[in-house]
Amino acid sequence: MFEQTFKNIDDIFHKDAGCSSELDYAEQSSWLLFLKYLDDLEYEKSLEAELMDEPYQHIIDKDFRWSAWAAPKDANGKPDHNNALTGDDLIDFVDFKLFPYLKSFKQKADRPDTIEYKIGQIFSELRNKIQSGYSLRDALDRIDELRFRSQEEKHELSHLYETRIKNMGNAGRNGGEYYTPRPLIRAMIDVLQPKIGETVYDGAAGSAGFLCEAYDYLRQGGREQKQLSSSDLKTLQEKTFFAKEKKSLAYVIAIMNMILHGIEAPNVMHTNTLAESLQDITPSNQHDIILANPPFGGKERKEVQQNFPIKTGETAFLFMQHFMKMLKPGGRAAIVIKNTFLSNTDNASVALRKELLENFNLHTVLDCPAKTFLGAGVKTVVLFFTKGEPTQKVWYYQLDPGRSLGKTNPLNDKDLAEFVELKKTFAESEKSWSINVTDIDPSTWDLSVKNANAPEAAALREPEEIIAEIIALDTESAAILESIQELL
Repeated sequence: MFEQTFKNIDDIFHKDAGCSSELDYAEQSSWLLFLKYLDDLEYEKSLEAELMDEPYQHIIDKDFRWSAWAAPKDANGKPDHNNALTGDDLIDFVDFKLFPYLKSFKQKADRPDTIEYKIGQIFSELRNKIQSGYSLRDALDRIDELRFRSQEEKHELSHLYETRIKNMGNAGRNGGEYYTPRPLIRAMIDVLQPKIGETVYDGAAGSAGFLCEAYDYLRQGGREQKQLSSSDLKTLQEKTFFAKEKKSLAYVIAIMNMILHGIEAPNVMHTNTLAESLQDITPSNQHDIILANPPFGGKERKEVQQNFPIKTGETAFLFMQHFMKMLKPGGRAAIVIKNTFLSNTDNASVALRKELLENFNLHTVLDCPAKTFLGAGVKTVVLFFTKGEPTQKVWYYQLDPGRSLGKTNPLNDKDLAEFVELKKTFAESEKSWSINVTDIDPSTWDLSVKNANAPEAAALREPEEIIAEIIALDTESAAILESIQELL
């Protein structure tokens, strides 16, 4: 229904001098979509208030509402082109009036978890990059065709937006950082089985894919697919999902992605998660479920490293310490990390594995195949662990989809079905096996993936043996041909 609209908007941005890549397309369409969403939300709220015979206090002042500047309508509800801003007038209004007004909401909001605060923070983080007021007018007319007023419409828009985030990976490494394959996320959620009333956290949210998928899982009633009460829905909206994200563009996209999935005022903070000292984490801000794919390969400054007991410059290892501390006792986590974490011999890696095995139950390691993450040059594993009990046994599963993964052949849900099923009983197979912690060398705590159950490859034969077989086959062929000649 809306796919062509999205394509048309991309075409408009492509022709504008201020937008040069998929990253710009995603950023600029995000703030436009957000304001259109906000207008539809206010429309719904005002109708509800009218039905209840109650007054409705608009969030946005009249002159700055979508219907006033972006898409004015005439008395018949048709686009009013005579009163619609365009050209330089439109750019001046957006840059010098609209953005400063929306940015001011950050100071006016009562609390960070309100939609008002989110408005202020979003428009503090970005700017309008569209240079032509005529391009912007075309984009506004297209965005106005979109509707956020039914679940079906929101579902389609969320799907299209997810596709846009995925395509950002084509714009370079920074874009690809925001996207974790959704089938992998769903498998991680299937294993952890979050429940209504539990909190779900991602301290390296990116585009908030983990939280959006967890919301969909819980909204559909979890594994039992039970009907949710109105109180369950309120809990899901307000007290379930929490995230932090450092990068401005990712923060804006995370907010928009969660909104499109149905979370009205997402609890996403724009902050450097690693700047928070572990000593400041208390039981009141710990969480039941942690799902994350922290950035790896980055390096953090010395002052950031001082926030952690195990000193390391590797970003992913600092995030691991953060997640271990942020988990409630009995809480469950599934974290994507590069597979060298299992075997590195540096002090930080060894100390981190020791901590993980002694104070957490690292019950499962999912070994992912190459190219699971498009554009990433390293192999990854997913660590599943529970806080508050030492590890006795680690169950491994070596994911092998039986084909080479790539852009046109990505991971799918069927590829992970066996893993999810075998994990229920920690069953052994050609792809899965277990090791006892007592068999691990305590000087290295090496957790390398070594599949003892894999079928043995046929031994390579000696060259002399192969040559002898070729000669024998040639002799046999010659004899057969001679017999055929005699028959002729």
